[in-house]
This record gives sequence, C-alpha cells and structure tokens, in this order.
Amino acid sequence: MICPLIKKRKDMRAQRGLLVATAGVMLFLGGCGKPTYTGKVDKTPYDIGVCLKELSQGAEIKKDQIIDRLVAYKSKRRIEGYRNGKKVFESRMSLGKNGDKGDKLQAGDYRTPEGNYTIVRKKCDPRLYRSLMISYPNSADIARAKAKGVKPGGYITIHGQPKWNADGRGDDYTLSHDWTEGCMAVPNKKMTQLWVGVRNGIPITIHP
Repeated sequence: MICPLIKKRKDMRAQRGLLVATAGVMLFLGGCGKPTYTGKVDKTPYDIGVCLKELSQGAEIKKDQIIDRLVAYKSKRRIEGYRNGKKVFESRMSLGKNGDKGDKLQAGDYRTPEGNYTIVRKKCDPRLYRSLMISYPNSADIARAKAKGVKPGGYITIHGQPKWNADGRGDDYTLSHDWTEGCMAVPNKKMTQLWVGVRNGIPITIHP
C-alpha cells in the first residue's frame, strides 16, 4: 500500500515534469495566463525587404481591390472599407488597452481616437506586419490637448499582428480583447487586403 503522502509527492513531480516539457511550446500573450496556441515562439522580426521594394514602386496596389473610404466602429470592434459607396471590406479589430473609455485625449492614455482623419502613410512594419498611419492628431485634437496642458500623442495606425501570430492561429485570442497602445489591430489576412486596396489620402471615420 502506497502512503498517501508519497503518492501525492509523486503526482506533484509528474505534474512539474509535464509543465517543464510543455513550457517551451506554449505561447502566452501579455502575461495573462491564457495560451493562444501550441507552437514555437517566434521573436524574429518580419522580413520587410519585398514589402519596401513594392512600396517604393507603388506596386503593392491592386486596382481591382481599391478601397476609397474606411469607417471604424469602436463599440462594435469592426472596421469597414467602401468603394464607390459599396462595402467591399469588413474585419474585426482590437483597440487600445483603454479603447472603450472614450476618445483619445493625450499621449499614453492607451485610447483609440474618434473623428475624421485620413490615411497619411503606409509602413512595412518589422514588428506588427504592416500598418497604415492615420492623421491623428488633427487640429481639433491638438487644440483640446493644448487646453488641457497635455500632449496629444500620435503615431496611431491600423496594423496587423505580431510575428508570433503571423499565420493567424492566434487571431481569435488577440481579437477577444483590446491590447494596443491606441491603434486598431486586424488579422494579417485582413491587413493584406487593406494594404493592396488603400492609397494614401483616403478618408477614415472612427466612430465611438
């Protein structure tokens, strides 16, 4: 007969061994304790060489997939794209960590801005796949921040996923909560659609 105490110790050692064996392949995001998928952690940057070459030549645009207006709905966590008034694109998205606490007011508040802006730059991003920068802060944002004696912040983008989620297996997890610094994050497949369809200068409206 095995002493209950000895059996308990053996069970604990077995559990610790299992944890050690699986620790190298379980990926966690933000220290939240929720596994996204089983696989090798990839901390390497995206290879942006081809992206930069296409962008420098304007060769990334596909004329049959043009999007001439973007509309984002923060409360719905959705972003839509239109061409000649017809919806041709739709995606779920994540917001800033405090994205549901109202309009962006200042640098470092982790809120996603609301209002009318334009896409001003496309970036081949080694950390977050690709990104479209919006024209935040606009004149109203600057004036409001100045009145409060704070800096409005900036560099707000629509971007893709970090390298560990390049294949999209972690999309359901990343889209289940807000985790950016104020940007709007979409799956990489959706970001590719925006990348080939959106030109600099198109308008984007971000609703509460």
